Amino acid sequence: MSSRGAGRRRRVLLWGAAGVVTLGFLIALEIAARRYGEPGPITNQVKGLVLAPKPGPLYGGLGLMMVVLTWRQRFIAAGAALGIDAVLLPVRWAVEADMTGGHVFGTGALWVMLGTAVIAVTRRTGPDRVLLLKGVGLGLLLVAARKVGDTWLFITAKTRPTVLDQYVATADHALGNPSWPAGRIVEATDPYSGLLLQLVYGQLAVAAVVVAFHQLRNVTVERRFPSHHLVRTFLVIGLLGPAFYMIFPVVGPVFAYGPGASGTGGVEWAAVNLWPHTPLPVTTPQPMTYDGITPRNCMPSLHTAWAVAIFVHTRRAPRALRFAGTFWLVVTLAATLGFGYHYGVDLIAGVVFALTIEAALRSLDRGWDRPGILLVAYGTAVFTALLVSYRYLPTEMAARPEVSGPLLILAMTSVIYGYVRTTPRPAPHLPAPRTPVTEAARDDAVTAPAEDAAPAPAEDTAPAPAEDTAPAPAEDAAPASARSPEPR
Repeated sequence: MSSRGAGRRRRVLLWGAAGVVTLGFLIALEIAARRYGEPGPITNQVKGLVLAPKPGPLYGGLGLMMVVLTWRQRFIAAGAALGIDAVLLPVRWAVEADMTGGHVFGTGALWVMLGTAVIAVTRRTGPDRVLLLKGVGLGLLLVAARKVGDTWLFITAKTRPTVLDQYVATADHALGNPSWPAGRIVEATDPYSGLLLQLVYGQLAVAAVVVAFHQLRNVTVERRFPSHHLVRTFLVIGLLGPAFYMIFPVVGPVFAYGPGASGTGGVEWAAVNLWPHTPLPVTTPQPMTYDGITPRNCMPSLHTAWAVAIFVHTRRAPRALRFAGTFWLVVTLAATLGFGYHYGVDLIAGVVFALTIEAALRSLDRGWDRPGILLVAYGTAVFTALLVSYRYLPTEMAARPEVSGPLLILAMTSVIYGYVRTTPRPAPHLPAPRTPVTEAARDDAVTAPAEDAAPAPAEDTAPAPAEDTAPAPAEDAAPASARSPEPR
């Protein structure tokens, strides 16, 4: 067997194994959610085909799928999705369908993505079919991410009756408990600051889609996905992050020390009602019980990790996107503290977590070398040391903030420095030459592959995108009767 054939066989086996693992993961989450009386991600996704969809990036997923289509096909796909939603809206009104807590639009986008998959299987062959199915998979992964995230967060609230907020809040004295002054600033400048912060905080997935669409803009021409891009990092962060929610359950200062938010938590569950006006005293921390609704989604801050990923992936973008990436990072950090969703030490852990994952994925892309291995190992060690110190040394950290605070900042800065020094700037992509297409291909339906696309490059020169194999991340939506449980 030739090396090319062996490589293709390995890739087929890898994709098959990834598909089996992903399906098993979804089934396991479905079973776990039903044990607590809630539908799982599979059931919720099927319901979205007919019922009013729950909040989620359905049109964002459609936008990502469109990277494999030409502009003409994109307009047709978007028009078909909007048309389906426009038809379903009066029907739902006529039958008085329950749309409480759901979005009016979104079902059309889901139908168009599934229709594209059907056309890819029935009307396309070879590289065209593979490319189209990869585009559909990319879009559906983003949609499934929301459903999986909802279930993960619901499970954290049900399986972790006690939280470790007192430990994290005590350790946060090393940084001066920044959520307290940030919360007072937001209160003093409300409603203007609140509206801006909520818009940026709640639309993180939209910003990611915009950046990803820019990075994948040449897929139609090159007939392949780049080996590394933002969606890949997003998915891995969302895959690994919720595991630490289970290991280190934390609800955040607005819940543990304040009035709560969005109808969950609150004074009746808080240790004391201090946030954001009364400084937090230093006490001996201990685990405390909390309600079975509020997700334990603070450590590390995944909103911070995702904002860092957006910032990193916009450094080689046009100036407008570079500015937007910086703006999104700064405002996201302000929102996580100002709304009381996070302690300062959560943000430090989120930065280290994001850069370690980004370094690992870039090393996987270019080949593991000694600097890459050392950086990933160092980032992992720093992240582990942070969690251990928050759990077992919070009183010592609070007693000596003039030492522990600079050490925390130094640890984070050292990982940033190592990432900047170790990670090379990627070379820009050069588009492949175009070739003409037949008139029949030009007249194909909405989901036909790109008309102006060049022939697919050889298998050994077109690495498959890692993001198609990663299970979905945890994003922002709430289980029944809960607040919006964004992975924070």
